[in-house]
Amino acid sequence: MLKGYLTVRDNCEVCSEDLHHHRADDGPAYVTILICGHLLAPIMMYVFETWRPDTLVLTVGFIVAFVALALYMLPRIKGVFVGLQWAKRMHGFGRDAAQSPAE
Repeated sequence: MLKGYLTVRDNCEVCSEDLHHHRADDGPAYVTILICGHLLAPIMMYVFETWRPDTLVLTVGFIVAFVALALYMLPRIKGVFVGLQWAKRMHGFGRDAAQSPAE
């Protein structure tokens, strides 16, 4: 579905479904930050309460973990957004070829 890191292909390589209708915009980034924050916040609290690391070590360690997790999850969540739009027939998905774009 994706070519490169975040660019959605115009058509699916397998079934030739048009994918250019998608409107993912900022949704995947917002959901990625939300999920990463909710996953790493309890772990950060546990690490801090258990081992009491230096503030700089804790900050740098969790910034690296957050960025790595966010970069891993972002294209997958974007794929979920495009797939959800396709499944719900939103933003032009499911429009018959006979219909005009204004309808």
